[in-house]
Amino acid sequence: MPPVLLPASAAAFAPRSAPNIVLSTKVDPWLTATLKRINRVKRPLNNVSQHHRCLTETLASPSAIWSLCSLLLPKAPESDLRKDDNPLVEAVYNYKMITIEAYIVHVDMVSMNEVAFKLTPETIEDLIEYHKEIHSVDTAAATWNWSEKEVQLKKLQEDFVQAANRFVYRTNAMALEGLEEDGAGELLCGRSEEVKSAIMGLFLPLLPPPPRVVDVVRPTPLLPSSTGADSWWQPTMSHPQHNAMDSWRVVPSSPNTTSSADSAPSMWASMGVNDMQLPSPSSSFSDTYTTDCGSPPEYYSAPMSTAAFTTSMTSTSIPALPLPSTLLQQQCSMSMGYGGFDWGRYQDFALPFAM
Repeated sequence: MPPVLLPASAAAFAPRSAPNIVLSTKVDPWLTATLKRINRVKRPLNNVSQHHRCLTETLASPSAIWSLCSLLLPKAPESDLRKDDNPLVEAVYNYKMITIEAYIVHVDMVSMNEVAFKLTPETIEDLIEYHKEIHSVDTAAATWNWSEKEVQLKKLQEDFVQAANRFVYRTNAMALEGLEEDGAGELLCGRSEEVKSAIMGLFLPLLPPPPRVVDVVRPTPLLPSSTGADSWWQPTMSHPQHNAMDSWRVVPSSPNTTSSADSAPSMWASMGVNDMQLPSPSSSFSDTYTTDCGSPPEYYSAPMSTAAFTTSMTSTSIPALPLPSTLLQQQCSMSMGYGGFDWGRYQDFALPFAM
């Protein structure tokens, strides 16, 4: 669709001048019939130039004012309107009729086949007054207060002044069928509703500023296997802490009592190097039969350092401690007992630090 160039008289705040008219090489019969109907003095209309001259003189007349539509607007802001039980009384006292008038600035019957209307200065003044005195008050009362509300309201009024002066209504050239004597006329075929919608679209509401964007602190996403945010970074298993105890001070209740792998490290860690003496690999075990327990089962004990148990052996007999090799086997999930140990398998449990 080619761009449409309107004359300078259609610009905002431009004074009125003769309309710009472009006719085709062949004039439509309906235009000829319309010009003959409105002219009191019979004029020849035999060619395009005669139609052009007659139409230009008619539309350039000061009385060639068209009534595009009528608007029913309130006389005062909504808070000042009269309240009455009778709707007719309210309509009479609270509303007024404004006629939207315009004049023709452009007629094109070659490329676009359209006619353009521009609002009269009187209509523009009426619309600006209504916007400032009534519409601005109502739209300001309907919004909350903020620091730049008055500035935005003033800018809204200035924008409306510019929009009202730039307003140009364009429609099909067939609208010239509503032409009357002295160049005046009215829009036909429901075109008035189009103008009314376009005029009311100029009254924009006062929009408050958008709310500030607040950063929402979201919780850390949980893993599917997690049960709560508090335990996400906590260890999954806690080991109870027991008071350290010397393992050699605990007397087993029976010869078959086993010691766990957890107790072995603490038992050996609490004993000094001088508290025990390991036998040499070349020496043999003592065949001495121990009868201090006084009750079966009977068991043998490896020779230990006399200095480690001198004090305790004076009062009561204490079973000998298990060998480190048996503790190493306990860590491999094998039970260790005091009774029934096969001392003949000693070579199978050779110590890594034995000489």
